[in-house]
Amino acid sequence: MKATASPQTAATAYLNLPSSEQKGKDIHVHQFQNPPGEGQCHFEAEHTLFMSLAPRPLHYVQSQDGNKFTGLIQKGDFSLAPAGSPFFARWEGNEHCLEVRLTDRLVRSIAQETLKQDCDRMSLIPGFRIRDPQVEAIAMMLLTECQQGTGSRLYIDSLANVLVVQLLRQHATLQPHLPVYEGGIPQRQLLQVLDFVDAHLDQDLKLAELAQLLDMSQFHFSRLFKQSMGLSPFQYLLQQRVERAKQLLKQTNQPIIEIALECGFSSHSHLSKQFRQLTGITPKAYRVG
Repeated sequence: MKATASPQTAATAYLNLPSSEQKGKDIHVHQFQNPPGEGQCHFEAEHTLFMSLAPRPLHYVQSQDGNKFTGLIQKGDFSLAPAGSPFFARWEGNEHCLEVRLTDRLVRSIAQETLKQDCDRMSLIPGFRIRDPQVEAIAMMLLTECQQGTGSRLYIDSLANVLVVQLLRQHATLQPHLPVYEGGIPQRQLLQVLDFVDAHLDQDLKLAELAQLLDMSQFHFSRLFKQSMGLSPFQYLLQQRVERAKQLLKQTNQPIIEIALECGFSSHSHLSKQFRQLTGITPKAYRVG
């Protein structure tokens, strides 16, 4: 949201990633701070979520589609502006906010693929001061990924799918029925997925690639994969990358930066962080141990 007051401080971070199946920027994450003031936005083809990160409640006046809200907004509260809906806000005190924009193309694609709904009859509902712990948790994970700058496609795809499904289930004009799948992925199909991951550890794997192997939606693939493996697809990918790095550290004299890139990590530090989290030691210590 563009403020009419000039920001005194700025804490911005951007995460612009293409969707799994479409070229273009389908999810945008922006953290910002503003002094007391007012602002407005109007995104014709993007649904926008504004979530407060301010440590203290702030008094807001907000309006969209002829509806007006006046009151205190606490950390974690969010407002939802559907695509094409002008949004205005005025705030008292120093604002700290997280903005998540999702293209209408992405939302409709996930609705069609996952929920099997008539997308023409479904739309998100404008809302003020919404409390939804699941949406808050996903938004914070997106922010963390944005700040770390690793930008894993598999992780972002997974978060985007869960976020869109939650918004459609809880904040849409129609309440879709989400099919329930139990029992995980059959062993033969699971091995097919695991073999694919093993053969492409050095690549920025997309959730759509894995789901398409089994001809199912990305959302349901993620849920069934976790039922089968006890890990999300992204967690499993990280685990296997670290296992590959362990082999190379012990069996070769390659520089650690080369091992990091060969195993799909973006840098030496990225490998070191994930390696330490899973093993408790650094790659260098593991090599000499």
